[in-house]
Amino acid sequence: MVKKYTNKYYFSVEGETEKWYLEWLRDRINELDESRYKVAIDCKVEKDPYRRAKKMTIASKTEIWHLSDYESNDEFHVQQFKQTIDNLKKASGIGKNIVYKFGYSNFTFDLWIILHKMDCNGPKTDRKQYINSINRAYNKHFLSMDDYKHKDHFNSCLKQLSIDNVKKAIERSKRIMQSNQANGYQLQRYKGYSFYRENPSLMVWEVVEKILKDCNLI
Repeated sequence: MVKKYTNKYYFSVEGETEKWYLEWLRDRINELDESRYKVAIDCKVEKDPYRRAKKMTIASKTEIWHLSDYESNDEFHVQQFKQTIDNLKKASGIGKNIVYKFGYSNFTFDLWIILHKMDCNGPKTDRKQYINSINRAYNKHFLSMDDYKHKDHFNSCLKQLSIDNVKKAIERSKRIMQSNQANGYQLQRYKGYSFYRENPSLMVWEVVEKILKDCNLI
């Protein structure tokens, strides 16, 4: 058997579920004979991308992705989101050959998890409402988002998924973004990064699609 080269991807994420998902994705790709490369994931739970970048020792130009939530249009959450972008911009300018990319979810990363199993095109008024869609998508009876985010419970959802589900999530995500554009929603731009204030919207799929393309899986 020909030895495969390994592609390494760097992340900073804001919660444990994002880290668990990325590790799951790595393992599923590495199981596939048809994948062109092995995948390594260097992922830290760190809300501040600048702090993540400062701790890294990098010899060549490196792309890092930060996964973040746009939790609501409340002023507190909007300012929190913009502060994250401020830190992304700051991290890209510290002279370490770092290019920081942004994968956001509006409202939360849980939207991305739902899209692996079904559409989730209707707007939510509160991020807690995702529990109903999660329970339907995965045939579960979680009592709350905290219940769902328990490691064993979250992993029980991941066990239902395959790379084909990941591809479907990418397709569904693209349709959401196309629909937002068709509906005339204004794409917000802030310090070189773009996002929709409207829910649902997300860009997490971009880095996942890149990984699958790099591995010749799509």
